[in-house]
Amino acid sequence: MKVAKLYSYNDVRIEDAPVPEVGPDEALVQVKASGICSGDVMPWYIEKKAPLVLGHEPAGEIVEVGRDVHTFRAGDRVFVHHHAPCMECVFCRRGDHVQCSEWRKSRIIPGGISEYILVPGINLRNDTLHLPDNVGYDDAALIEPLACVVKSFKRSGIRKGDTVLVIGLGVMGAMHILLAPEYGAEKVIGADMVDSRLQKAMELGADSVIHAKNETLREGTLSRTGGRGADIVIVGPNSIMAMESGIQCAAPGGAVVFFTPAKPGEKLTLDPNYLYFRDINIVSSYSCGPDDTKESLEIVRKGIVTAPKLVTHRFGIEETESAYRTVAQASDSLKVLITF
Repeated sequence: MKVAKLYSYNDVRIEDAPVPEVGPDEALVQVKASGICSGDVMPWYIEKKAPLVLGHEPAGEIVEVGRDVHTFRAGDRVFVHHHAPCMECVFCRRGDHVQCSEWRKSRIIPGGISEYILVPGINLRNDTLHLPDNVGYDDAALIEPLACVVKSFKRSGIRKGDTVLVIGLGVMGAMHILLAPEYGAEKVIGADMVDSRLQKAMELGADSVIHAKNETLREGTLSRTGGRGADIVIVGPNSIMAMESGIQCAAPGGAVVFFTPAKPGEKLTLDPNYLYFRDINIVSSYSCGPDDTKESLEIVRKGIVTAPKLVTHRFGIEETESAYRTVAQASDSLKVLITF
């Protein structure tokens, strides 16, 4: 089978690899679509994992199951999460699945941008989902990134009637725009420096947008909220500057979600009294777990988030290098898929 393997940020190769053998509690999936994550094009983040087969957003068809598998069978259409928790440890009991040691160790083999993937037993049992008939493979490739957005809103403490500011309008920001009203937002504001992304945010339902080249985020937010600020601020860019701006945009009693990690070595300096006397919460939101993927699939099934709304580019596996560069350049692309 063919796989797309990254050796460094500037070195992505298509290689041949053996099709994995299926163990008793495992399944072999023929991949039909797999997205390229924006995190995969952060050099400091991806290169520490290299060499690796790219991709962790796959959807496909089961072609073989092990003898001990009874809940899936060949021919089933599925979404597969690349990480799965044990569902038994203290973190899992609290719903903090991403802190589970099994979640962190688990993986699909060899990676999502591969003609076939082996799904280990823990992934198959605890975070592989049957796809409804009305959910296509391109739609299903959105389930994992969308689940990260689901978790983001759940951790934010969003309430009905809130104003939400989304900083950074790549595909993850666009998903936040689409989903905010579903979680109760009354007003949704998007912010970016790219004209096409600002326009797309309006098409997806944002009430207004801030062009960050023309006005500061704080000034833009205050002018659109009657001087109060946003109840929920989603900070998408992996930038200390964006995080600092996000805090300044939050309304008293509001929350700021750090959706992406900062670059290594960067330090965020805070005035604790600014947060304290305004009751502003800072919340991180890393990846997602089984509860989030189930909720995400339901959102996709309802047609709230679909491939036609977000996918701008499709490539074959042989074109993975071009697909990777398209995501990295972040010019006219939103969601980029590898389709098989």
